[in-house]
Amino acid sequence: MIVEHEQQGASRAEYGTQQLKLMSAQLTERLGKGFNVTKLRNMRRFYQAFPIWETVALELSRSHCNALSRIDNQQARHWYMQEAQAQGWSVRALDRQISKFYYERLLASQDKALVEAEAEAKAKAHTEPLAESVKDYLRDPYILDFLNLQDKTYQESQLEETIISNIQQFLLELGKGFAFVERQQRIRFADEDFYIDLVFYNFKLKCFLLVDLKLVKLKHQDIGQMDTYVRLYDEQHKGSDDNPAIGLVLCSEKSETVVKYSVLSEQKQLFFAKYLPYLPTEEQLKHELERERANAMAQLAAKEQDNE
Repeated sequence: MIVEHEQQGASRAEYGTQQLKLMSAQLTERLGKGFNVTKLRNMRRFYQAFPIWETVALELSRSHCNALSRIDNQQARHWYMQEAQAQGWSVRALDRQISKFYYERLLASQDKALVEAEAEAKAKAHTEPLAESVKDYLRDPYILDFLNLQDKTYQESQLEETIISNIQQFLLELGKGFAFVERQQRIRFADEDFYIDLVFYNFKLKCFLLVDLKLVKLKHQDIGQMDTYVRLYDEQHKGSDDNPAIGLVLCSEKSETVVKYSVLSEQKQLFFAKYLPYLPTEEQLKHELERERANAMAQLAAKEQDNE
């Protein structure tokens, strides 16, 4: 009634608080409690977010839908709604993923061709589901604020230990379909042993994820080491129905030079990402995503120039 009759479909910015106060008083007099101005604003926002009740929303609680209705971007809201239902997110988990820009970080780590297409058509809504590829399951940056690692003196072993102690939250941050397998898993080559920091399995991708934790800037030897891990792991642990393992180097700082002049530029099973030990402000995170997108576009343009 507020949106369609009182506002004649106009936006809330054009519908003053005085009208809401008047309507609140009228409804309260006729129907009793539950119609204060704040409640009316929530009802209006809910209707504008879900003008047609979608089937998937019926599987979520009212608290879930209230959180979703606060998302202005329709494409993002639809994605969060589907993920909340599919992954069984609690309201708290949904709020956390929204506040950490899960959707935006996922888009930022998409394949460069998709990033380019999005940049060329900013106003065009991409309503199709995100593709089910490896890059769609990994994000950049990862936000590990729940580890409480404000102290800069921690070691890699402490970082690993803290992740294990908070494995449920880490799995939520890692993405969908992941299950924890083992820490410091040993793989043997000839007479030498290697130990992988963290090993996960993704039931949707049907492959193992090997994670190497680095407190310093990404180096060439880190990539070479992970390349070795992935090859050995596939030889020793990959099942007949498994896909090739994925290697992820999680570092405190990245190096575009290493990316350009290492196997990362060609190897489809090796990835790197930056982690942030704190929850950045909205402005800081947007700046980080814009920087990543600019780098991706520059790399794509350079590759196209080389092809010419």
